[in-house]
Amino acid sequence: MLYLNEKDLRKVGINWDKTIDTIEEAVQCLDKKDYVQPIKPYLRYRDLTNRIIAMMAFVGGNINLAGIKWIASFPGNIKKNPPLPRAHSVVVLNQADNGVPVCIVNTALLSIIRTSSVSGLMIRYFVKQRPRAKYKVAIMGWGPIGRHHYEMVCATLKDKIDTISLYDIRPIDPATITGPCKDKTVVVKSWQEGYRDTDIFITCTVSPAPYIDEKPKAGSLQLNCSLRDYKTSIMDHTKAIFVDDWEEVCREKTDIEVMHQERGLQEKDTKTIAQLVCHNAIAEYPADMPIMFNPMGMAVFDIATGRYYFDAAQKAGVGTTLE
Repeated sequence: MLYLNEKDLRKVGINWDKTIDTIEEAVQCLDKKDYVQPIKPYLRYRDLTNRIIAMMAFVGGNINLAGIKWIASFPGNIKKNPPLPRAHSVVVLNQADNGVPVCIVNTALLSIIRTSSVSGLMIRYFVKQRPRAKYKVAIMGWGPIGRHHYEMVCATLKDKIDTISLYDIRPIDPATITGPCKDKTVVVKSWQEGYRDTDIFITCTVSPAPYIDEKPKAGSLQLNCSLRDYKTSIMDHTKAIFVDDWEEVCREKTDIEVMHQERGLQEKDTKTIAQLVCHNAIAEYPADMPIMFNPMGMAVFDIATGRYYFDAAQKAGVGTTLE
């Protein structure tokens, strides 16, 4: 069995084109029904703001692995002395044909890369369907997920980036803004400043309550990665609401669940990431209608990303072999 930690993943490196390709391959398995993914249970105890989630899946195709991600989210960790990461994650990968465990990935970085790569796939197809010379991007939240989204956007859009606006309720240290897009990046003073006139708007916050109550830019992509940022008024401005999986995302007080409860949003009113990638679902909507994507996080994507790093680590001779 191969054991990989954060240092090992960083030795392999992040190739965003390849990790996005991996997510696309997993989406094709979703479309072909070549997967199994039970609804993930949440373990809560004592302080109910904390949770540990079990995410299980089998993914077919060339990925051909089963596995589980056990991920803990303790928001108060960042306030401890010394601070601890908010999230801790362990992924176990099993051979699909005999159940033999072949790899353990002990780092939340895998989950962060998965999340950013799913967004990257959405951006890839949004850009294909709605090509422009330049795109204005905004990222709300400058924690690990926000920073990796920033890296992903810079790597995938490259010279198509006009500007990238960053906002966080905590001050953003300019020294943390690095890379090829640094000169195109600006720290804004409010979410509204980042939101208005933005083509690709990405939420990477830990907001406890929705706050976005303005009309989005016509024809924009709204990547609601943190799932609890939009008020239900977004339904007044778009019918193009995409999810990764309706049963997963319509719970746990997400924006989708609130829209379901308060505005009557139903599964039939939404499209899936598989319909977008495999059946060109964006084309069903007018070009000036904003697209909203709400990803709860799917275990199939964690298993697929784990497969990518398992294969890449073996090829590079990275990791520790356990008996």
